[in-house]
Amino acid sequence: MKYAISFFGILVLIISGMLFFQYQVYSDKLEAGEGDFYYTQEIEITYRSNSLDIRQHFKNLPNQTIDIVWPKNAESPDCSIESETSCSRLSEDKSKFEKGEALSQSLSYIIPLDGGLKSKQLIKDIFVGLSNGEVTYSTVHISTDSDVLGQWVTGLPLIGQQQLSLVNYALFSGEGPISEVYWQEGNLKHQKSTDYLSIFSKSLLSDELLKQLKDIHFLNEEHIAIVQGQNLSAQQGKRILFLDDLTIDSIEQNVIVNQAKSQYDFGKSPKWLSQVVASFITDSTIGGNKSTKIVNTLKGQMTEEQLKKWVEHLEKLKGEKISPKILDEALSEVFGQHTQYLSLNASIEDVFPFLFNDNRDVFVGTDLIDKVKVVFKDGFVYYTADPLLKHLGYEVSVGKNGYYVSNAARNFRFPKDYGFYVYNETRYNTVSEPIIEIAGSHYIEETWLQRLFTVEIDKSDDAISIKPTATLQQ
Repeated sequence: MKYAISFFGILVLIISGMLFFQYQVYSDKLEAGEGDFYYTQEIEITYRSNSLDIRQHFKNLPNQTIDIVWPKNAESPDCSIESETSCSRLSEDKSKFEKGEALSQSLSYIIPLDGGLKSKQLIKDIFVGLSNGEVTYSTVHISTDSDVLGQWVTGLPLIGQQQLSLVNYALFSGEGPISEVYWQEGNLKHQKSTDYLSIFSKSLLSDELLKQLKDIHFLNEEHIAIVQGQNLSAQQGKRILFLDDLTIDSIEQNVIVNQAKSQYDFGKSPKWLSQVVASFITDSTIGGNKSTKIVNTLKGQMTEEQLKKWVEHLEKLKGEKISPKILDEALSEVFGQHTQYLSLNASIEDVFPFLFNDNRDVFVGTDLIDKVKVVFKDGFVYYTADPLLKHLGYEVSVGKNGYYVSNAARNFRFPKDYGFYVYNETRYNTVSEPIIEIAGSHYIEETWLQRLFTVEIDKSDDAISIKPTATLQQ
């Protein structure tokens, strides 16, 4: 009992020390304006004189320094006085809110619109953000002169709209931030709303579609708006999607991919990568022909345990920047063997087959050749032919009768799938193919590389060294 009490006392001291340390770190972050926090906002937008006059009110702010992120094209940034404390924390240079007890602060600014408000115009990146802050709820009021007739869309649920004698007014309110606004003149109508989705179109939705919308499941509960048709920039918004085809499959797939993009930072990755990720985290098949083939190929290579582990990897990567290379690293861990499957598919339009790779550096002599890939296929080892043979001093080309490799003294022709090759105008039969084609690129098999091109291959833990021999042999 005595030992148990002593152990418990030591445990209490350790936990207390850890809590004190964590509190000190948190306090230091607050002092430096680095503490993460949540806030709500109310935004008033008035369109006048070819500009959006915006007043943005921030609520539930923490007592810490907060950097203000102004829109790049904002003009006349200033305080918006709603009460005596509306701007009590605004720094003199208007770059931050200083520490203070006031929970609410208000700003005003103008966003000029080149040529004024245009129909089918998606207006992005026009709101102030707060560093380290996350918006939990937004309310947006939009007012225009009475002669500006059309439909506003924000991505938030539409609460109501009115056409009054002097102004037209629309109110939106819902969970999360607002990233853009869209306006379209004419008879675009708010056709349907669910807890997670609003649809705007010129024509009525079918009863069958309305019924199917009730059963649709998305990745998160953040509301999104769908507008039938395209906007002037042909871009998608973060919470506003533009679709020509209002079918249940089109709606479900596009919304899920859009939500996946909000959960991961895909950067400049190819379009199909977000579709592949969305497919795995929803246990479905989403996207075009390439993403479908990639998803089916990976599922065909994985055991149930590997598939589970792969999905867990994807879940852990939420909020992170991902790329084909980063996902290849995760795939390699899942399989226990190195693969560049997604990276190789990012470099071609066709679909590269699933192969494992040797990820060691390849040297020719003392030169590191980055473009040479080493893959395993059907029990053989293959090297990317073009860059490797060129570095060995040969010219390579593709003709109607095969793959040609030549230098001043030696000429090869490798017909595709004919079981022979031609060396200096003499034909030699083969039991395996020296050169094969994979997704439009030529690869040379390792033993044929050694035999025909007279090289020695040495392998260490981190490198493959290819050295031409002094004597050329047939």
